[in-house]
Amino acid sequence: MSADKLFPQTLPQWLLHNAATRPDEVAQRHKRDGIWKEFSWADVRDEVRELALGLRARGVQRGQTVVLMSENRPELYWAEWAAQAIGAKVVALYPDATETEVDYVVQDAQAVCVFAEDQEQVDKVLPLMSRYTGLHTVVWWESGGLWSYRQDGLLGWDAFKAPARPAKSEDAAWFEQVIAQGQSKDIALLLYTSGTTGAPKGVITTHASMLHNADLIGQSVQLPQGCEYLSYIPLSWATEQWVGVTLGLIRPMRVSFAERPDQIQEAIRELACEMVFFGPRQWESLAARVHTRMLDAPPWRQSVVDWGLRIGRLARAEQMDTTQRPWWVRALLPLADALVLRPLRDQLGLQRAKIAFTGGAAVAPDIFRLFAAMGVMLRNVYGCSEFGLVTVHQGNQANPETIGQLVLLPSAWGEPMQWRLAPTGGLELRGGAGFAGYWGKPEKSAEKMNGEWFQTGDAVGQGPTQTELIYYDRVEHMSSLKGGHTFSKQFIEVRLRFSPYIREVMVVGDVTRDSVTALVNIDGDVFGRWAERKGVSFTTFTDLSQRPEVLAQVASEIAQVNRTLPEAARITHFVNLPKELDADEGELTRTRKLKRDFIEQRYGRLIDAMYADQTQAAIEIPIRYQDGRTGVLRADVTVGRIAAQRISEN
Repeated sequence: MSADKLFPQTLPQWLLHNAATRPDEVAQRHKRDGIWKEFSWADVRDEVRELALGLRARGVQRGQTVVLMSENRPELYWAEWAAQAIGAKVVALYPDATETEVDYVVQDAQAVCVFAEDQEQVDKVLPLMSRYTGLHTVVWWESGGLWSYRQDGLLGWDAFKAPARPAKSEDAAWFEQVIAQGQSKDIALLLYTSGTTGAPKGVITTHASMLHNADLIGQSVQLPQGCEYLSYIPLSWATEQWVGVTLGLIRPMRVSFAERPDQIQEAIRELACEMVFFGPRQWESLAARVHTRMLDAPPWRQSVVDWGLRIGRLARAEQMDTTQRPWWVRALLPLADALVLRPLRDQLGLQRAKIAFTGGAAVAPDIFRLFAAMGVMLRNVYGCSEFGLVTVHQGNQANPETIGQLVLLPSAWGEPMQWRLAPTGGLELRGGAGFAGYWGKPEKSAEKMNGEWFQTGDAVGQGPTQTELIYYDRVEHMSSLKGGHTFSKQFIEVRLRFSPYIREVMVVGDVTRDSVTALVNIDGDVFGRWAERKGVSFTTFTDLSQRPEVLAQVASEIAQVNRTLPEAARITHFVNLPKELDADEGELTRTRKLKRDFIEQRYGRLIDAMYADQTQAAIEIPIRYQDGRTGVLRADVTVGRIAAQRISEN
């Protein structure tokens, strides 16, 4: 993009630009009560102006912090842009954040106002208003259950916007004037880290950083104007801020919102989205959905689907260009597409998907290959909240063993990125829009820098070309066994998660151990159907996880992955956990990353049993129910072994 100084330099300035140049063009759509409601750029501007006037009336000042707590919907975007319009900064929290997590962020970010979608979110915030005198306003827009609430500072959506009505010309002039005061160096967001290695830290994110990284994504994948996009990934992810919030403004795109989170696939199918962005767990879930449906299909249909996917893999392995494939593969592809691949894409809502993103964690190469066979090329977006975009799969090829090509482009808001590998194998970066530091934590900010180089903490290697990177793991998670053999736990875990039977898995092994073991979370839904088909009876998830037939199937899945690993890194023992790993219990982050230290401590008895070669171990696990009650789960857990002859197979 041009570096013209007259170019919009903040997100609200882009909003005014779009409202002036394309006022009647559809900017956003939201399904409400089964009907898609459209909002033009002029509509969005007017909504944001009313919210900005409401913030002014409540005394919110430039530089202060506004917190957002909601599922993705237009009001969430409007509230963010309104806060930024008056010079405030924003923190977006996961909608399932606990009261403890909300408490930490409200205090750390010094929040003065919270936009909370509904009663569930409001209930997490109200106790904090008496604890922190700076928090003076809470705004909700879904009234269910809130009609009887009476508290100073708690306002409904319409009441909050009342100062803007009726519309006055002087208010419109003030709105444009205050937005014009914004600069690209202003803080737009605090993006809180997942907290896998300690308390979450608020990454200072400027408008320049947002615009730079969004522009790089648009350049890298040649994103067309007016692209249909469904916003689903939480705004607490940096990538959704770059894609949905910022690219939606500067390209611009039509950004839509499902009525409920469980209607995402239906909404994507209805909208015929051209661009989709899911996290690795969502893509794994879609792959498992394909496998699960096949479990219920008659044998002849399974054979047809297997044949269609095989032709798709032969035709589209790692690229969408089929011109170099054998003539008979190209001849059979239209038939395979008509009988198998197109119906699969349609069932998953991916019929028109031209750009399909994944990011936030590593993805099994077989996931890439499965969707490529269907005609959907996944593109890995790799970066970090602190520095920004690093790599993305570009062009019409995507090597599933890599995380894409380095993005070394400039933009109007940042210079080209430079990179190097430290002696530890860690990736270091400089240039781009730069690292602005952690909010209120200068010492933590300094720890991330090696001179003028930002230390990502990620262990990577170079791919087949000099511009491609292969992701191994976090540097601190690269592990060595007692015998000196080095291996990556995440490398093994992502390949095991390709199995439709395994929802989560944590690999265990360090310098005090002489072998690798695994804690497995089975997929209860998939195994439930499997058990029904096999005639295996069970009562609860705990009972199902310990059935001998289930243990044998999991052992088979592990053995299959073992064959692709060096002998020293192969899994020798495993256990099926008697409960699902849960973010509310501190076992996962909100992005479903493993909290390894906590899990190793909680399930230490099972780990000890695996390394002692025991056949069974009794365990008591504290659990938290959805209604807030606590209890203890007691279970006898079987230790599974991978047969020695399987480990020696090549």
